[in-house]
Amino acid sequence: MKRATVIDFGSVSSFRSVEHARSSLGSYVGLDEQLEIFWREGCCDGFEGIIGSTCSMRLVLDHVLTVGPTTCTVLIQGETGTGKELIARAIHMQSERRTRPFVKLNCAAIPVDLLESELFGHERGAFTGAVIQRIGRFEAADGGTLFLDEIGDMPLGLQAKLLRVLQEHEFERLGSTRTHRVDVRVVAATNQDLAAMVAEKEFRMDLYYRLNVFPIAIPPLRSRLDDIPLLVAHFVQKFAQQMSKQISKIPMHAMETLVQYPWPGNIRELQNLIERAVILTRGDMLQVPSLPSVTPIQAEPLTLAEADRDHILKVLGESNWVMGGSSGAAARLGVKRTTLIAKMKKLGVSREMARSRFAG
Repeated sequence: MKRATVIDFGSVSSFRSVEHARSSLGSYVGLDEQLEIFWREGCCDGFEGIIGSTCSMRLVLDHVLTVGPTTCTVLIQGETGTGKELIARAIHMQSERRTRPFVKLNCAAIPVDLLESELFGHERGAFTGAVIQRIGRFEAADGGTLFLDEIGDMPLGLQAKLLRVLQEHEFERLGSTRTHRVDVRVVAATNQDLAAMVAEKEFRMDLYYRLNVFPIAIPPLRSRLDDIPLLVAHFVQKFAQQMSKQISKIPMHAMETLVQYPWPGNIRELQNLIERAVILTRGDMLQVPSLPSVTPIQAEPLTLAEADRDHILKVLGESNWVMGGSSGAAARLGVKRTTLIAKMKKLGVSREMARSRFAG
């Protein structure tokens, strides 16, 4: 009987692909040590709950560090399940408002006729069922941050009132003529193409530009496959601890399947699958349930220049764009600093190009 190939979660830190994983077998490290190495390398240091070491995620977190200490409005764009709320909270925690409230509101989860009251509050008797006075999310977030998720689902009529608050920092509760002033930073998020909605007159242009002061695009999980082994290890540790289990290994074929699956539900789908897997597991070998039948991801062919450009961008991101020195990008690539600069110039590699490539 052929013996199954197994990955020890401890070896995940040493590979960035399943192919590399095959060559890493036999060098096992405990799961706790694997994650300790990850945090020690500073891949997402300071951003609790955010897991990722790919260049695209480093760029996202670089944006968070840049915009966090400011007071400007941020628009987070990304597919459902990519972790937009985690990024919003990280922005809040990087600001001087970190000790003040972080208030959330999902615009798609509240009935249209109640959304205005949720935002601005109401007075007693303002409408049928309003038996008491109630403050809204803006008042609750005064001095802090208000996270408006799925902003694309906000009705046009209410968008005008939101724009006023963003510009004037004042509003009235429903059923009241008294004006309330607030100091609230708004971070909005959407999985829709707001620019296209503006063109179709489904979203106000003035509000779009007011929200889009600093856009951050979160990549889908299928474009950061190298993060999947690490995410699997993180979620296994999390749920195994909750369920008092000791799970340290996963079959190679199971990890290959997880890496090749396109994850239409992104990280949320992966997290739910791993939780289910931990529930099903008996012993130290993770039992991964079957995934829906999908066409495996096929990498698009790249030209040699495109491959060089992508590799240089990845290494630059991993070295925080430091080119010289023993740990700089040039040393990692095995070339002189001047050679790297010349290569970057030839390929058009720059910080601006990297930001537009990964965040646009």
